[in-house]
Amino acid sequence: MLRKITRLFVIKTHWEAYMIIYALALGAVERGSVYLTRFPGFGGKLLFLACTGAVFMAGAKILDAIKYEKAQRLAPLLESATPKPKSHTARQDRNAA
Repeated sequence: MLRKITRLFVIKTHWEAYMIIYALALGAVERGSVYLTRFPGFGGKLLFLACTGAVFMAGAKILDAIKYEKAQRLAPLLESATPKPKSHTARQDRNAA
């Protein structure tokens, strides 16, 4: 039962990643607007940019992680699907016979 619950918190597709990045961006803009009202001027704008910039970095990391996890899941399947090279000893045995 615990395993089923933990699977809910795993990002598997790009669609799920985009939804999470969107939610992060909404939170960052909300927090940035608080910074703009609390610290008027250049300091507030700088903090606003820091909030939104963090979303860009986190979003890139999430999308990269999905790509690498997908490649890791597909690696065993690709290895089993590729044909094995024939050994030279089998060819030599046929020639000797």
